Amino acid sequence: MAYMLHVLLLLGLASWTALSLPRPRVQEKNENLDITEINKGLNLIEGDIKGGSSRTRQKRSIRGDQYRWPLPVPYDLNWSLDMNAKGVILKAFEQFRLKTCIDFRPRRWWFEQHLINLKRSIGCWSKVGRQPSWAQDISIGSNCDTVATVEHELMHALGFWHEQSRYDRDDYITINWENIEAGEEYNFEIRTNDTNSTMDTPYDYFSLLHYPKDAFSKGNGSTIITKLPEFQDVIGQRLDMSHYDVEELNKFYGCNESISFLDYCSFEEESLCEMSVCSRRSRRWRRVSHAAGGPHSDHTYLGTGSHGTGFFMHFSTKRGSVGDSTRLQTRRMTPRRSCKIQCLEFFYYHSGSWSDQLNIWIREFDGVHDIIGTRRLMSQTQGSPVNYWQLHHVPLNATKTFQVEFEARKGPGSSSGGFSVDDINLSETECPHHTWPIRNFEERLSISANNSFLHSPKYYSADGYRYQTMVRLTKDHFGVFFRLVSGINDDTLKWPCASRQVTVTLLDQNPHIQKRMSQQRSLTTTSFGLYESHNPRIWGTLETDDSSDQFYANEGIGYGLFMSATVLRSREFLKGGGIFLLISMQDISPLRFKDTLPCPSIPVNTFPVQNEDDDDDDDVPCTTQNYFHKTALRPTTLNTTASTTRSGVFSDNFRKNDVIPSAITIVAGFLLIVCFSLAVVYKRGCSKGKITQITSEENRLFLQEQERYTA
Repeated sequence: MAYMLHVLLLLGLASWTALSLPRPRVQEKNENLDITEINKGLNLIEGDIKGGSSRTRQKRSIRGDQYRWPLPVPYDLNWSLDMNAKGVILKAFEQFRLKTCIDFRPRRWWFEQHLINLKRSIGCWSKVGRQPSWAQDISIGSNCDTVATVEHELMHALGFWHEQSRYDRDDYITINWENIEAGEEYNFEIRTNDTNSTMDTPYDYFSLLHYPKDAFSKGNGSTIITKLPEFQDVIGQRLDMSHYDVEELNKFYGCNESISFLDYCSFEEESLCEMSVCSRRSRRWRRVSHAAGGPHSDHTYLGTGSHGTGFFMHFSTKRGSVGDSTRLQTRRMTPRRSCKIQCLEFFYYHSGSWSDQLNIWIREFDGVHDIIGTRRLMSQTQGSPVNYWQLHHVPLNATKTFQVEFEARKGPGSSSGGFSVDDINLSETECPHHTWPIRNFEERLSISANNSFLHSPKYYSADGYRYQTMVRLTKDHFGVFFRLVSGINDDTLKWPCASRQVTVTLLDQNPHIQKRMSQQRSLTTTSFGLYESHNPRIWGTLETDDSSDQFYANEGIGYGLFMSATVLRSREFLKGGGIFLLISMQDISPLRFKDTLPCPSIPVNTFPVQNEDDDDDDDVPCTTQNYFHKTALRPTTLNTTASTTRSGVFSDNFRKNDVIPSAITIVAGFLLIVCFSLAVVYKRGCSKGKITQITSEENRLFLQEQERYTA
């Protein structure tokens, strides 16, 4: 009965929203076409491979060093590419950098030989492996400007054929020859393994290089039948590189370290991913599988039915004093890329008081001899508690060796829970500008009237344009659209709003960022568009949203088929019935004349921190603080159950029995703290010499220096 009332409430809300808001004007880009459909009639090998002979080609990956590119791979963005394709290509490069050891660089001089020339031609195609030609062409033509399609063609250029070309493919799929269009049978030929390699990886139904089930079909059924039926609708995915695509690339090029990935933790291991914990008083972060007041499950396994099997970090604010705080501190890392920007992503659950705080700090170090570092507050979260996991991105700008600190603080007011964090990812990439969570999306999609719309909040771009994203619902799929809306800066902005690329990503909520296969689509405004890029106050229509806010809105543009309901239920797009859309609006006008974009900047914010000056412990790393506590505050007691926790404070059992350290220990501890405070002052006033970057042994050297410093 309760479930039926819930469904009726949702249906009524969706119907009321659809009736109360006018249906927006939208224009659709061409529907999502597979590469074999885009290239129909071009007579390319296997649908998208240029040159060579089908009878002499090698399968899956080419043997021979001459087919490998030197890293980073040089490239050129040809003048013929449209602006949206240029921006998408750079986003595809970022996916390679995040997931693999493959990097790309723009050509260094005009006559540089042996580079990838990305251009606009008819269709989407590439050659396989590095060729002896001066500039090796890759075509990103009409309807090819998606990240997945660009990745697909780049993988060919890097040396890989299609997955179903493997010599062992008949063990995993069956080719339905009678359903293949006449004259296209050669696209399904295979050869022996004499001149190719599978890189010792299993057959991959999820490969970005696999044909779809109806490739080259003459219309009477599938041409490929998977021997495991559950993968029949999986093959041919155009989301992102799969796990084994990445593994094969790294093996083929003999490297395995990502260019931009830094750290990940889901707290499944007791080691806490080399993180440290410290706290004020007895309250601290604890690794738990559930918490009173919520959450009752970690985010990693949310929706899988595996309640109680996963772990997360939780800080309870139900008891204790105002100002109690705890810190969770990552290992030390050194930025490697020329653009010194990073993105911290994590999921958090807030079940405490509205005044509790979750603060994100970075601590930067001036070399191995600096064991204290300098802290900067980068983000602060507080507000009304909710009963679900939320996604948060924090842009960082560390320029030298650094670590991230998750600080939770108890505020005034009653609390039934606290703060929890899970599934932390850190990378040297730009954060999405905005996150739009849509709760109960699966239910909304199934019960909403066809062609009803959901509207995101109205966002501002970095340069002041205001825009909105819309989702159009139907029973078996949904579309995504973007439109400009009126804002406070309209009178001072330049119109039309040209060369702004809006990217919408449906997040695959796999806890590890390198294993995700998210859906991403981009659109770029032009100066010659009819209405969509002009001032909404002049060209738009007046609308009223569900909060009675009046605004002007332009016609929307987007993808009518962003994702089918079948694909939506695959992977981890849905968790707890909800989805996350990541939205960014970026000025890509420099790509008119250059092959790269300038380094992004991040906003500088100022945040209030409760009781910031109550304790100098917050000004030192957890490892240093713990060392001093354990040295100076060692209990002198015969109670064998008394111990110190990892946070460097006495255990609850020790406090309960009121065991008091000796006077000598207290005096010694006081003197050590005074000496340490003087060292902090000296470091801040005098440490302005040359910066020494820490090597891969940074943590070991740091601990050695700490031992010498505290001896």
